[in-house]
Amino acid sequence: MFAEIAHAMGQSGAGQQAPQGSGLMGLAPLIFIFIIFYFLLIRPQQKKTKAHQEMLNALKVGDRVITGGGIYGKVAKVEDAVVALDIADKVRIKVSRQSIAGFQPGGASAAAQEPQKPANNKKEE
Repeated sequence: MFAEIAHAMGQSGAGQQAPQGSGLMGLAPLIFIFIIFYFLLIRPQQKKTKAHQEMLNALKVGDRVITGGGIYGKVAKVEDAVVALDIADKVRIKVSRQSIAGFQPGGASAAAQEPQKPANNKKEE
């Protein structure tokens, strides 16, 4: 019985041929999907990585930064792979350079963090 079914199934498809299209037309949807992934996922991630690497290369003593773990500190020493951060009075920690997430909000360098001169608030009468 199984042999008869298998034989019948083999016979029914023998007269029909699959529609033939060019190989490029079959790949067109895959190429289109890859292009969408490139512009929506891959390219923005590459830009973000490049910007982060440029920020790490530009680190200098006095910059105020935040680590990936959320520790705020002031750069005290920059070495090849290690950055020393002052996080409080007489408290210095060493962190991996790659763990620096970015500059603290409000300014990237010590020059930008200098206190502003208070405005003259005298009332004129």
